[in-house]
Amino acid sequence: MTTRILPAVGEPDAARSITTLLSQLPDAEPAAPVGDSTSLLDLLARLAADSLDELPEVVLVHERIGPVPALELIREVALRFPAVGVILVTVDAGPGLYSAVMDSGARGLIALPLSYDELAQRVQAAAGWSTGVRRHLGHGAEAPSGPGGTVVTVSGAKGGVGVTVTAVQLALAAQASGRTVALADLDLQAGDVASYLDVQFRRSIADLAGIQDISPRVLQEALFAHQTGIGLLLAPGDGERGEEVDDRAVRQIVSALRNRHEVVVIDCGTQMNGANAAAVEMADTTLLVTTPDVVSVRGAKRMVRLWDRLQIRKAEETITVVNRYNRTTEIQPQLIEKITGTRVAKTAVPAGYKELQPVVDAGRMQDLEAKSTVKQALWGLAGELGLVRVTEDGQKQGRFRGDRGSISVRRARSR
Repeated sequence: MTTRILPAVGEPDAARSITTLLSQLPDAEPAAPVGDSTSLLDLLARLAADSLDELPEVVLVHERIGPVPALELIREVALRFPAVGVILVTVDAGPGLYSAVMDSGARGLIALPLSYDELAQRVQAAAGWSTGVRRHLGHGAEAPSGPGGTVVTVSGAKGGVGVTVTAVQLALAAQASGRTVALADLDLQAGDVASYLDVQFRRSIADLAGIQDISPRVLQEALFAHQTGIGLLLAPGDGERGEEVDDRAVRQIVSALRNRHEVVVIDCGTQMNGANAAAVEMADTTLLVTTPDVVSVRGAKRMVRLWDRLQIRKAEETITVVNRYNRTTEIQPQLIEKITGTRVAKTAVPAGYKELQPVVDAGRMQDLEAKSTVKQALWGLAGELGLVRVTEDGQKQGRFRGDRGSISVRRARSR
């Protein structure tokens, strides 16, 4: 049986050395190395989306991989792709690190410089374990067949551009189509999701920050079950508690949400920190909301450049949403696309102060009327992003009924 091996090595010399030795192993099929953690997770997600069988049996993670630290990357791979055997390649092979590596979900550790015998032994053991897991998953009716649900982050070029309205309406549209949806508020100091949906709940995302293994029961206790059917993970009521939520915690929380929901929408606010940076990096789709004015577009450009410098997200992988759009404004979507280097969503959202003000003041964003141009645009955006369920005949499904009317996703997108 052929063992497919994917090395994740950032240093060119180390990558050549590891690939050369892997090619000498019997029945081994080493793939071209990936150079960073983002590329590794993206590649595994693409392979898993096709079939569980497309995933490599073994992934080798070099200790100097980045930007995500090696142990956090191993934990992420183990959570999202449980049928892949992960091995850490490191200079330090002491018992302390070995224990931490195994706790992260790895199947072994190999010391540098590499030994052929040790490499062959570890790879064979990890491959055998991977094969056994896949055989077991193949008979399970509820076995995961891919990387989990779709994660969408919504960030703002600056304050007041409509991030929370966008995130809430995308979540409502996805839920109305029949998907299981979670909406997380990662605007840790000033999150308004609870206010927009009239929620009072004592638990928040900070309650999950110190938990090493987030079980489904623990996650369920932290989520507020909203009347619309959306599971809400709220920002802490006391803003200083936001400091408890670091990037490590966010990676675990997002992975747990992804494994339990078909769609996860994350409100990242407008301020960058380690927590929401981790969410943006993990996301399948990253939205950057801007308004068509000079100050906001400059803010969008700064944000995109920051993400690129920190290797969080490339500009071409970011979708810019133009809010409060007007055909007569001097700054049009094509110009915003050129300035930011991002892809601008086909759906632009018109200004709708009069439509939004009553439901915002009442904390009843779910009651935004069906005829609202803002709602129609944002539900159309949800269709453009693939967040709504599609029937066998290719039509978008779902109708959300509130106290003030209803709107179908298909109708919203066609307008």
